[in-house]
Amino acid sequence: MPAAARVDPKTFFTPQEWAPLARRSSWIGLALVAHAWIVIGLAMAMAVVWPLTIPLAIAIIGARQLGLAIVMHDAAHGALHPNLKVNDWVGNHLTTGDLAAYRPYHLGHHKFAQQAEDPDLVLSAPFPITRTSLKRKIARDLTGRTYYKLKWSGLVQRLRERKPGEPLLPILKDAVVRRRRFLTGMVVTIALTAPFGLWWVWPVLWLVPQATWLPMITRLRNIAEHANVGKDEPDPLRHARTTHANWLERAFLAPYWVNYHCEHHMFMHVPCYRLPRAHRMLKAKGVTERMLTAPSYVDVLKMASSKPEKLAA
Repeated sequence: MPAAARVDPKTFFTPQEWAPLARRSSWIGLALVAHAWIVIGLAMAMAVVWPLTIPLAIAIIGARQLGLAIVMHDAAHGALHPNLKVNDWVGNHLTTGDLAAYRPYHLGHHKFAQQAEDPDLVLSAPFPITRTSLKRKIARDLTGRTYYKLKWSGLVQRLRERKPGEPLLPILKDAVVRRRRFLTGMVVTIALTAPFGLWWVWPVLWLVPQATWLPMITRLRNIAEHANVGKDEPDPLRHARTTHANWLERAFLAPYWVNYHCEHHMFMHVPCYRLPRAHRMLKAKGVTERMLTAPSYVDVLKMASSKPEKLAA
């Protein structure tokens, strides 16, 4: 199948308007990385000083873990820094993702957005679903079952299927290689905090957000971006949805302007921090009326869970 239809920026912007939108800053992207880690550090400190705030800290940290993934996503598009070597180094080493593995996968999503070859189509194809189904999915996220399925169930299954006499070491070595960043972060953090009696900081204030809040808001973000979007949609202004987010949603659900997803699909090399400006300019030109948008995440979830419940027999 041919690639999905693309947008030519010249259709909507003059060269003078487009140049500032496409410009990649040498410091803003790096400042976003620093901001994410600083917020995580401050939330951890808050939880250590006031343990009653641990649930709040988990939500804050999980949102910034998503923020680091968003920064890595910008790096996958070469939009984090004008120097590609710096862009890739930061994306690989100062975020929580594997840029080399993510980039080809994600660019395939853009190339075939909402078509059969779209690797992310499986995430949006089931919608709309019932409200009961959505609640079950959120419950699986918040109880860690989604995290286990995605990150660890494959290793457990591989160990269960190990044939008698098959060496265990190669399996464990492969698991360590695949998870070396995770394991390195765990060892370093516990080594630094344990002498102060804070050995629990990593499992409670890093692993728990990663295993609960992060999967949930990642699911909600995916729903907002592509759920109820037509398969094989021909209009490039409707391959993805922009969802208006208030300050609370930006803090706990949609950090670093990830909610401007329609604009991102229209102009995928525009840095995330310039998407709000692109939205305002498109709105002034009357273009947003043709785009796929939603007034809030609540509205999107209502629409995505609008399938009627099955009638009891």
